Amino acid sequence: MTRAIDWIAGASLLALGAVPAQADELRDAVVADLPKLVELYRDLHANPELSFQEVQTAKKLAARARAMGFEVTEGVGKTGVVAVMKNGGGPTVMLRADMDGLPVIEQTGLPFASKVRAVAQNGTETGVMHACGHDTHMAAWIGAAQLLSQRKAQWSGTLVMILQPAEEIGQGAKAMLDDGLYTRFPKPDYVLAFHDAAQTPAGFIGYSKGFALANVDTVDVVVPGVGGHGAYPHTTKDPVVIASSIVMRLQTLVSRELNPTDSAVVTVGSFQAGAKHNIIPDEARLQLTVRSYSDETRKHLLDGIARIAKGEAIAAGVPENKMPKVTVQDPYTPATYNTPEFTETVMAGLKPRFEGRVFEAPAVMGGEDFSQYYRADKANVESLIFWVGGVPQAEWEKAQKGEVELPSLHSPFWAPDAPVVIATATEALTAATLGIMAKKGS
Repeated sequence: MTRAIDWIAGASLLALGAVPAQADELRDAVVADLPKLVELYRDLHANPELSFQEVQTAKKLAARARAMGFEVTEGVGKTGVVAVMKNGGGPTVMLRADMDGLPVIEQTGLPFASKVRAVAQNGTETGVMHACGHDTHMAAWIGAAQLLSQRKAQWSGTLVMILQPAEEIGQGAKAMLDDGLYTRFPKPDYVLAFHDAAQTPAGFIGYSKGFALANVDTVDVVVPGVGGHGAYPHTTKDPVVIASSIVMRLQTLVSRELNPTDSAVVTVGSFQAGAKHNIIPDEARLQLTVRSYSDETRKHLLDGIARIAKGEAIAAGVPENKMPKVTVQDPYTPATYNTPEFTETVMAGLKPRFEGRVFEAPAVMGGEDFSQYYRADKANVESLIFWVGGVPQAEWEKAQKGEVELPSLHSPFWAPDAPVVIATATEALTAATLGIMAKKGS
Protein backbone atom coordinates (compact mmCIF):
# COMPACT_ATOMS: atom_id res chain seq x y z
CA MET A 1 0.00 0.00 0.00
CA THR A 2 1.53 3.30 -1.07
CA ARG A 3 0.20 6.79 -0.61
CA ALA A 4 1.99 9.94 -1.67
CA ILE A 5 -0.35 12.83 -0.88
CA ASP A 6 -0.05 16.54 -1.49
CA TRP A 7 -1.08 17.32 2.07
CA ILE A 8 -1.83 21.02 2.04
CA ALA A 9 -3.52 21.18 -1.35
CA GLY A 10 -5.71 18.16 -0.90
CA ALA A 11 -6.34 17.72 2.78
CA SER A 12 -7.06 21.09 4.35
CA LEU A 13 -10.25 21.42 2.35
CA LEU A 14 -12.29 19.33 4.76
CA ALA A 15 -11.01 20.92 7.95
CA LEU A 16 -11.17 24.49 6.81
CA GLY A 17 -14.26 24.83 4.72
CA ALA A 18 -15.78 21.67 3.28
CA VAL A 19 -17.90 21.07 6.39
CA PRO A 20 -20.19 23.65 8.01
CA ALA A 21 -18.25 25.44 10.71
CA GLN A 22 -18.30 28.71 12.55
CA ALA A 23 -15.93 31.16 10.87
CA ASP A 24 -14.18 33.58 13.20
CA GLU A 25 -10.91 35.29 13.99
CA LEU A 26 -9.44 32.25 15.72
CA ARG A 27 -10.09 29.98 12.75
CA ASP A 28 -8.62 32.56 10.41
CA ALA A 29 -5.47 32.56 12.54
CA VAL A 30 -5.27 28.76 12.37
CA VAL A 31 -5.56 28.92 8.58
CA ALA A 32 -2.77 31.49 8.44
CA ASP A 33 -0.47 29.42 10.67
CA LEU A 34 -1.21 26.05 9.09
CA PRO A 35 1.45 26.01 6.32
CA LYS A 36 4.26 26.48 8.85
CA LEU A 37 2.72 23.94 11.22
CA VAL A 38 2.54 21.38 8.43
CA GLU A 39 6.16 22.13 7.58
CA LEU A 40 7.04 21.42 11.22
CA TYR A 41 4.96 18.24 11.11
CA ARG A 42 6.86 16.98 8.06
CA ASP A 43 10.17 17.60 9.80
CA LEU A 44 9.01 15.78 12.93
CA HIS A 45 7.62 12.93 10.85
CA ALA A 46 10.87 12.49 8.95
CA ASN A 47 12.97 12.58 12.13
CA PRO A 48 11.25 10.48 14.81
CA GLU A 49 12.96 9.41 18.02
CA LEU A 50 12.19 6.44 20.27
CA SER A 51 10.99 6.60 23.87
CA PHE A 52 13.35 8.50 26.18
CA GLN A 53 15.53 9.27 23.16
CA GLU A 54 13.58 12.41 22.09
CA VAL A 55 16.61 14.70 22.51
CA GLN A 56 16.53 16.58 19.20
CA THR A 57 12.72 16.69 19.14
CA ALA A 58 12.61 18.26 22.60
CA LYS A 59 15.39 20.70 21.75
CA LYS A 60 13.79 22.09 18.60
CA LEU A 61 10.32 22.45 20.16
CA ALA A 62 11.67 23.94 23.39
CA ALA A 63 13.42 26.61 21.34
CA ARG A 64 10.15 27.52 19.64
CA ALA A 65 8.30 27.78 22.96
CA ARG A 66 11.09 29.92 24.41
CA ALA A 67 10.85 32.28 21.43
CA MET A 68 7.12 32.73 22.16
CA GLY A 69 7.88 34.01 25.65
CA PHE A 70 7.41 30.84 27.70
CA GLU A 71 9.72 30.05 30.60
CA VAL A 72 11.09 26.71 29.41
CA THR A 73 12.73 23.90 31.35
CA GLU A 74 14.22 20.94 29.49
CA GLY A 75 15.22 17.50 30.73
CA VAL A 76 12.18 16.95 32.96
CA GLY A 77 11.61 13.21 33.32
CA LYS A 78 14.73 12.57 31.21
CA THR A 79 13.73 14.26 27.94
CA GLY A 80 10.50 16.09 28.79
CA VAL A 81 9.91 19.82 28.37
CA VAL A 82 7.86 22.16 30.57
CA ALA A 83 6.92 25.62 29.24
CA VAL A 84 5.20 28.04 31.63
CA MET A 85 3.49 31.34 30.87
CA LYS A 86 2.05 33.31 33.79
CA ASN A 87 -0.59 35.91 33.00
CA GLY A 88 -2.16 37.14 36.22
CA GLY A 89 -4.56 35.42 38.56
CA GLY A 90 -6.78 32.56 37.50
CA PRO A 91 -6.73 28.82 36.87
CA THR A 92 -3.70 26.82 35.87
CA VAL A 93 -4.23 24.85 32.67
CA MET A 94 -1.80 22.22 31.38
CA LEU A 95 -1.70 21.14 27.73
CA ARG A 96 0.25 17.98 26.94
CA ALA A 97 1.69 16.48 23.76
CA ASP A 98 3.69 13.25 23.54
CA MET A 99 6.90 13.09 21.51
CA ASP A 100 8.06 9.51 20.95
CA GLY A 101 7.93 7.43 17.81
CA LEU A 102 7.65 3.66 17.50
CA PRO A 103 10.06 0.90 16.42
CA VAL A 104 8.24 0.50 13.11
CA ILE A 105 9.63 0.55 9.56
CA GLU A 106 7.52 3.08 7.66
CA GLN A 107 5.68 1.91 4.54
CA THR A 108 3.43 4.88 3.78
CA GLY A 109 5.25 5.97 0.63
CA LEU A 110 5.11 9.60 1.75
CA PRO A 111 7.75 11.88 0.23
CA PHE A 112 8.85 12.79 3.76
CA ALA A 113 8.66 9.25 5.16
CA SER A 114 11.05 8.36 7.97
CA LYS A 115 14.25 6.55 7.08
CA VAL A 116 15.55 6.78 10.64
CA ARG A 117 17.04 3.75 12.35
CA ALA A 118 17.81 3.51 16.05
CA VAL A 119 18.50 1.02 18.81
CA ALA A 120 15.48 0.21 20.98
CA GLN A 121 15.59 -0.40 24.74
CA ASN A 122 15.95 -4.15 24.19
CA GLY A 123 19.12 -3.57 22.16
CA THR A 124 17.53 -4.30 18.77
CA GLU A 125 18.26 -2.01 15.84
CA THR A 126 15.03 -0.98 14.17
CA GLY A 127 13.38 1.49 11.88
CA VAL A 128 11.57 4.34 13.64
CA MET A 129 8.25 5.89 12.64
CA HIS A 130 5.61 8.20 14.04
CA ALA A 131 3.06 5.44 13.51
CA CYS A 132 0.83 6.75 16.30
CA GLY A 133 0.56 10.33 15.11
CA HIS A 134 2.54 12.01 17.87
CA ASP A 135 4.00 14.28 15.19
CA THR A 136 0.54 15.78 14.68
CA HIS A 137 0.18 16.14 18.44
CA MET A 138 3.40 18.17 18.67
CA ALA A 139 2.56 20.36 15.69
CA ALA A 140 -0.85 21.21 17.18
CA TRP A 141 0.81 21.83 20.56
CA ILE A 142 3.06 24.42 18.94
CA GLY A 143 0.04 25.86 17.11
CA ALA A 144 -1.93 26.25 20.34
CA ALA A 145 1.07 27.68 22.20
CA GLN A 146 1.52 30.29 19.50
CA LEU A 147 -2.13 31.33 19.40
CA LEU A 148 -2.42 31.51 23.19
CA SER A 149 0.80 33.47 23.60
CA GLN A 150 -0.57 35.99 21.08
CA ARG A 151 -3.89 36.33 22.94
CA LYS A 152 -2.85 37.10 26.49
CA ALA A 153 -5.40 39.92 26.55
CA GLN A 154 -8.13 37.27 26.36
CA TRP A 155 -7.08 35.02 29.23
CA SER A 156 -5.84 35.14 32.76
CA GLY A 157 -4.06 32.51 34.83
CA THR A 158 -1.09 30.22 34.29
CA LEU A 159 -0.53 28.18 31.16
CA VAL A 160 1.68 25.10 31.55
CA MET A 161 2.52 23.32 28.32
CA ILE A 162 4.42 20.05 28.49
CA LEU A 163 6.09 17.81 25.94
CA GLN A 164 6.10 14.30 27.34
CA PRO A 165 8.52 11.51 26.48
CA ALA A 166 7.95 7.76 26.38
CA GLU A 167 4.17 7.51 26.09
CA GLU A 168 4.55 4.43 23.92
CA ILE A 169 6.13 2.47 26.76
CA GLY A 170 3.80 3.96 29.38
CA GLN A 171 6.57 5.54 31.44
CA GLY A 172 6.92 9.16 30.37
CA ALA A 173 4.12 10.79 32.37
CA LYS A 174 5.24 9.08 35.57
CA ALA A 175 8.84 10.07 34.90
CA MET A 176 7.83 13.73 34.62
CA LEU A 177 5.69 13.56 37.75
CA ASP A 178 8.48 11.80 39.65
CA ASP A 179 10.82 14.58 38.52
CA GLY A 180 8.65 17.23 40.16
CA LEU A 181 6.12 18.23 37.50
CA TYR A 182 3.55 19.08 40.20
CA THR A 183 6.04 20.49 42.72
CA ARG A 184 8.74 22.29 40.73
CA PHE A 185 6.17 23.86 38.40
CA PRO A 186 2.64 25.26 38.87
CA LYS A 187 0.26 22.36 39.51
CA PRO A 188 -2.63 22.34 37.06
CA ASP A 189 -6.29 22.67 37.89
CA TYR A 190 -7.11 21.32 34.42
CA VAL A 191 -5.18 19.04 32.06
CA LEU A 192 -5.99 18.73 28.36
CA ALA A 193 -4.69 16.63 25.47
CA PHE A 194 -5.86 15.05 22.24
CA HIS A 195 -4.98 11.95 20.24
CA ASP A 196 -5.41 11.42 16.53
CA ALA A 197 -7.84 8.62 15.62
CA ALA A 198 -7.36 6.05 12.86
CA GLN A 199 -11.02 4.97 12.61
CA THR A 200 -12.65 8.41 12.44
CA PRO A 201 -12.97 10.83 9.50
CA ALA A 202 -10.44 13.63 9.51
CA GLY A 203 -11.55 16.73 11.40
CA PHE A 204 -14.16 15.05 13.61
CA ILE A 205 -13.82 15.25 17.40
CA GLY A 206 -14.76 12.33 19.63
CA TYR A 207 -14.90 12.25 23.42
CA SER A 208 -15.83 9.93 26.26
CA LYS A 209 -17.10 10.92 29.70
CA GLY A 210 -15.64 8.95 32.60
CA PHE A 211 -13.36 6.10 31.60
CA ALA A 212 -11.94 6.70 28.13
CA LEU A 213 -9.00 4.28 27.92
CA ALA A 214 -8.07 1.19 29.88
CA ASN A 215 -5.72 -0.05 32.54
CA VAL A 216 -2.96 -1.87 30.65
CA ASP A 217 -1.09 -4.65 32.42
CA THR A 218 1.63 -6.85 30.97
CA VAL A 219 1.81 -10.24 32.66
CA ASP A 220 4.38 -13.03 32.30
CA VAL A 221 3.58 -16.58 33.42
CA VAL A 222 6.36 -19.15 33.72
CA VAL A 223 4.95 -22.67 33.99
CA PRO A 224 7.49 -25.19 35.30
CA GLY A 225 7.17 -28.90 34.67
CA VAL A 226 9.26 -32.04 34.57
CA GLY A 227 10.74 -32.61 31.14
CA GLY A 228 11.48 -35.88 29.41
CA HIS A 229 11.14 -38.03 26.32
CA GLY A 230 8.02 -37.51 24.23
CA ALA A 231 7.57 -41.27 24.01
CA TYR A 232 7.32 -41.62 27.79
CA PRO A 233 4.99 -38.80 28.91
CA HIS A 234 4.07 -40.66 32.10
CA THR A 235 7.54 -39.89 33.45
CA THR A 236 7.01 -36.13 33.05
CA LYS A 237 4.84 -33.28 34.19
CA ASP A 238 4.11 -31.72 30.80
CA PRO A 239 4.20 -27.89 31.04
CA VAL A 240 2.71 -27.60 27.55
CA VAL A 241 -0.47 -29.32 28.68
CA ILE A 242 -0.55 -27.37 31.94
CA ALA A 243 -0.01 -24.04 30.16
CA SER A 244 -2.69 -24.96 27.61
CA SER A 245 -5.12 -25.57 30.44
CA ILE A 246 -4.20 -22.21 31.94
CA VAL A 247 -4.85 -20.47 28.60
CA MET A 248 -8.29 -22.02 28.29
CA ARG A 249 -9.24 -21.38 31.90
CA LEU A 250 -8.16 -17.73 31.68
CA GLN A 251 -11.03 -17.12 29.26
CA THR A 252 -13.49 -17.67 32.10
CA LEU A 253 -12.15 -14.71 34.06
CA VAL A 254 -14.10 -12.38 31.82
CA SER A 255 -16.90 -14.63 30.63
CA ARG A 256 -17.83 -16.22 33.98
CA GLU A 257 -16.37 -14.16 36.83
CA LEU A 258 -17.12 -10.55 35.85
CA ASN A 259 -20.44 -8.82 35.55
CA PRO A 260 -21.32 -8.86 31.82
CA THR A 261 -21.58 -5.06 31.91
CA ASP A 262 -18.00 -4.72 33.20
CA SER A 263 -15.56 -4.50 30.28
CA ALA A 264 -12.27 -6.41 30.43
CA VAL A 265 -9.81 -8.25 28.19
CA VAL A 266 -7.36 -11.06 28.93
CA THR A 267 -5.31 -11.92 25.84
CA VAL A 268 -2.52 -14.48 25.66
CA GLY A 269 -0.26 -13.03 23.03
CA SER A 270 2.60 -15.51 23.24
CA PHE A 271 2.96 -19.19 24.14
CA GLN A 272 6.54 -20.48 24.10
CA ALA A 273 7.64 -24.01 24.96
CA GLY A 274 10.01 -26.67 23.74
CA ALA A 275 12.49 -26.95 20.90
CA LYS A 276 12.05 -30.46 19.41
CA HIS A 277 9.27 -32.78 18.34
CA ASN A 278 10.04 -35.64 20.75
CA ILE A 279 11.09 -33.75 23.86
CA ILE A 280 8.68 -32.65 26.56
CA PRO A 281 10.20 -29.40 27.88
CA ASP A 282 10.63 -28.55 31.52
CA GLU A 283 9.08 -25.10 31.13
CA ALA A 284 6.45 -23.12 29.20
CA ARG A 285 6.07 -19.34 29.05
CA LEU A 286 2.96 -17.25 28.49
CA GLN A 287 2.82 -13.52 27.77
CA LEU A 288 -0.46 -11.73 28.47
CA THR A 289 -1.97 -8.31 28.02
CA VAL A 290 -4.73 -7.53 30.51
CA ARG A 291 -7.15 -4.61 30.07
CA SER A 292 -9.74 -3.18 32.44
CA TYR A 293 -11.22 0.13 33.55
CA SER A 294 -11.77 0.12 37.32
CA ASP A 295 -9.08 -0.66 39.88
CA GLU A 296 -11.39 -3.29 41.37
CA THR A 297 -11.72 -5.15 38.07
CA ARG A 298 -7.98 -4.92 37.50
CA LYS A 299 -7.28 -6.51 40.88
CA HIS A 300 -9.79 -9.29 40.25
CA LEU A 301 -8.19 -10.15 36.90
CA LEU A 302 -4.62 -10.14 38.19
CA ASP A 303 -5.52 -12.16 41.29
CA GLY A 304 -7.47 -14.56 39.08
CA ILE A 305 -4.53 -15.15 36.74
CA ALA A 306 -2.33 -16.13 39.67
CA ARG A 307 -5.07 -18.34 41.12
CA ILE A 308 -5.77 -20.14 37.83
CA ALA A 309 -2.08 -20.71 37.10
CA LYS A 310 -1.53 -22.27 40.50
CA GLY A 311 -4.78 -24.24 40.39
CA GLU A 312 -4.03 -25.89 37.04
CA ALA A 313 -0.53 -26.80 38.20
CA ILE A 314 -1.94 -28.42 41.35
CA ALA A 315 -4.51 -30.30 39.28
CA ALA A 316 -1.68 -31.68 37.13
CA GLY A 317 0.22 -32.91 40.17
CA VAL A 318 3.05 -30.40 40.01
CA PRO A 319 4.94 -30.32 43.33
CA GLU A 320 4.16 -27.41 45.63
CA ASN A 321 7.71 -26.10 45.31
CA LYS A 322 7.40 -25.83 41.51
CA MET A 323 4.29 -23.67 41.16
CA PRO A 324 3.99 -21.27 38.19
CA LYS A 325 5.52 -17.83 38.60
CA VAL A 326 3.25 -14.93 37.66
CA THR A 327 4.93 -11.54 37.18
CA VAL A 328 2.99 -8.31 36.61
CA GLN A 329 5.31 -5.77 35.00
CA ASP A 330 5.70 -2.44 36.73
CA PRO A 331 4.94 0.30 35.98
CA TYR A 332 1.58 -0.39 34.39
CA THR A 333 -0.54 2.12 32.47
CA PRO A 334 -3.56 3.18 34.55
CA ALA A 335 -6.99 3.74 33.02
CA THR A 336 -7.61 7.22 31.64
CA TYR A 337 -10.54 9.02 33.24
CA ASN A 338 -12.17 12.10 31.75
CA THR A 339 -13.83 13.96 34.59
CA PRO A 340 -17.47 14.13 33.43
CA GLU A 341 -18.48 17.69 34.32
CA PHE A 342 -15.29 19.19 32.90
CA THR A 343 -15.66 17.10 29.75
CA GLU A 344 -19.24 18.27 29.27
CA THR A 345 -18.24 21.91 29.76
CA VAL A 346 -15.39 21.77 27.24
CA MET A 347 -17.40 19.90 24.63
CA ALA A 348 -20.38 22.24 25.06
CA GLY A 349 -18.03 25.03 24.05
CA LEU A 350 -16.62 23.14 21.05
CA LYS A 351 -19.87 21.86 19.56
CA PRO A 352 -21.03 25.21 18.11
CA ARG A 353 -17.54 25.89 16.77
CA PHE A 354 -17.24 22.49 15.06
CA GLU A 355 -20.86 22.15 14.04
CA GLY A 356 -21.79 18.54 13.33
CA ARG A 357 -18.29 17.28 13.97
CA VAL A 358 -18.30 16.63 17.73
CA PHE A 359 -19.66 13.31 18.96
CA GLU A 360 -19.60 11.15 22.07
CA ALA A 361 -17.55 8.00 21.50
CA PRO A 362 -17.39 4.73 23.45
CA ALA A 363 -14.39 4.09 25.66
CA VAL A 364 -11.66 1.92 24.17
CA MET A 365 -9.34 -0.76 25.52
CA GLY A 366 -6.19 1.00 24.37
CA GLY A 367 -3.94 2.60 26.96
CA GLU A 368 -2.61 6.15 27.47
CA ASP A 369 -0.36 7.31 30.27
CA PHE A 370 -2.06 10.71 30.14
CA SER A 371 -4.04 9.01 32.91
CA GLN A 372 -1.21 9.68 35.36
CA TYR A 373 -1.82 13.43 35.49
CA TYR A 374 -5.33 12.98 36.90
CA ARG A 375 -4.42 10.09 39.17
CA ALA A 376 -1.57 12.09 40.73
CA ASP A 377 -4.14 14.35 42.43
CA LYS A 378 -7.70 13.19 41.76
CA ALA A 379 -9.20 15.61 44.26
CA ASN A 380 -7.84 18.72 42.57
CA VAL A 381 -7.21 18.00 38.89
CA GLU A 382 -9.84 17.96 36.13
CA SER A 383 -8.85 15.90 33.11
CA LEU A 384 -9.82 15.45 29.45
CA ILE A 385 -8.25 13.76 26.45
CA PHE A 386 -10.26 13.74 23.23
CA TRP A 387 -9.91 12.21 19.78
CA VAL A 388 -9.36 14.04 16.52
CA GLY A 389 -10.14 11.93 13.48
CA GLY A 390 -7.35 11.51 10.96
CA VAL A 391 -8.71 9.30 8.16
CA PRO A 392 -8.52 11.11 4.79
CA GLN A 393 -12.00 11.70 3.45
CA ALA A 394 -11.49 9.71 0.23
CA GLU A 395 -10.24 6.69 2.15
CA TRP A 396 -13.06 6.98 4.66
CA GLU A 397 -15.62 6.87 1.88
CA LYS A 398 -13.93 3.85 0.28
CA ALA A 399 -13.84 2.07 3.64
CA GLN A 400 -17.58 2.64 4.13
CA LYS A 401 -18.14 0.91 0.78
CA GLY A 402 -15.90 -2.01 1.79
CA GLU A 403 -13.35 -1.16 -0.87
CA VAL A 404 -10.37 -0.71 1.49
CA GLU A 405 -9.30 -1.67 5.00
CA LEU A 406 -8.20 1.26 7.13
CA PRO A 407 -4.77 0.97 8.77
CA SER A 408 -4.78 1.24 12.54
CA LEU A 409 -2.62 3.28 14.85
CA HIS A 410 0.85 1.69 15.05
CA SER A 411 0.51 0.39 11.50
CA PRO A 412 3.47 1.07 9.16
CA PHE A 413 0.82 2.37 6.72
CA TRP A 414 -0.84 4.88 9.07
CA ALA A 415 -0.60 8.39 7.64
CA PRO A 416 -3.26 10.73 9.00
CA ASP A 417 -4.62 13.65 7.05
CA ALA A 418 -2.15 15.77 8.93
CA PRO A 419 -3.25 19.33 8.03
CA VAL A 420 -6.83 18.49 9.01
CA VAL A 421 -5.76 16.92 12.31
CA ILE A 422 -3.39 19.76 13.13
CA ALA A 423 -5.86 22.51 12.21
CA THR A 424 -8.74 20.90 14.12
CA ALA A 425 -6.67 20.11 17.22
CA THR A 426 -4.96 23.51 17.29
CA GLU A 427 -8.28 25.29 17.16
CA ALA A 428 -9.92 22.95 19.68
CA LEU A 429 -7.09 23.15 22.23
CA THR A 430 -6.89 26.93 21.90
CA ALA A 431 -10.64 27.49 22.11
CA ALA A 432 -10.99 25.16 25.09
CA THR A 433 -8.16 26.86 26.95
CA LEU A 434 -9.50 30.34 26.23
CA GLY A 435 -12.87 29.19 27.52
CA ILE A 436 -11.42 27.89 30.78
CA MET A 437 -9.14 30.90 31.35
CA ALA A 438 -11.34 33.67 29.94
CA LYS A 439 -10.93 37.02 31.64
CA LYS A 440 -14.05 38.14 33.46
CA GLY A 441 -16.08 40.43 31.27
CA SER A 442 -14.25 39.45 28.10
